Amino acid sequence: MVAFEVPEVDYTQYSNRQLIAVPLAVLAVALGVLAVTFAMTGSPVVLGNDFTGGAELKVQSSDPISEQQATDVFGDSVVSVQEVSGQNQYIIAFDNTAEISELTTAAEQADGITVLQSGSTSPVFGSQNQRLALIGVGVAFVGMSLLAFALFRSFVPSIAIVISAFSDIVIPVAIMNLVGIKLSLGTVAALLMLIGYSVDSDILLNNHVLRRSGGFYESTYRAMRTGVTMTITSIAAMAVMAVAATLFGIELMASIGIVLVLGLTADLMNTYMLNVTLLRWYKYEGVAR
Repeated sequence: MVAFEVPEVDYTQYSNRQLIAVPLAVLAVALGVLAVTFAMTGSPVVLGNDFTGGAELKVQSSDPISEQQATDVFGDSVVSVQEVSGQNQYIIAFDNTAEISELTTAAEQADGITVLQSGSTSPVFGSQNQRLALIGVGVAFVGMSLLAFALFRSFVPSIAIVISAFSDIVIPVAIMNLVGIKLSLGTVAALLMLIGYSVDSDILLNNHVLRRSGGFYESTYRAMRTGVTMTITSIAAMAVMAVAATLFGIELMASIGIVLVLGLTADLMNTYMLNVTLLRWYKYEGVAR
């Protein structure tokens, strides 16, 4: 078995401004991407059929089906065509202007296409999903913030956890927009999991620095040995899941894995650069002097 040793970072070589500049710059770029997406689409993230409404057909075809070929058969309502690996099956998604009965009829009339499964989400139900997802993320974030303030009862350590968690969500959402991953109920679940991961790693760091014996840098390294190991293990597991799901054509699981890999990678940066910087300022220059 290959041993993994977390390297000890010499934080004394870097000023607080140097350490905090990178995570804040990445956060600013991510917020800019969300702002541009909002200006273009009316939503900070590209929404999938779960939130906009739409139809979906799972079909079997002896010949490959491209997006252009699907458009020729079904019309301009085609959103995407995804192949189910190794089974000559395809999942064709349509926007909310499509009628499932008309789509099924068109598929049955096409040569070489067999409809295996069909389903649709109404725009009204999609908007309800939007509200529920927003409420769920909001409640989780507020609950996390209250927990942080209840545990540490001090503004700077608590706000460091909140900012880190916020950045851990914003960065993967921005990258989702850039790489074309749409927000679905599955990716919302991944974002909720990221809140839990972020709180866990940040509380671990804050607890070692503020409540355990030893100097600041010694306590930080103790927290890193545990936190970095756990996070990298989780990243590796999620990466394997994303690759396997992609190979087998399971788009939802692939998207969840990619979002978690992105968010956990961002969490490493935010916890051990942004959070560490705020804690060091608090310990040596802030009210904890």
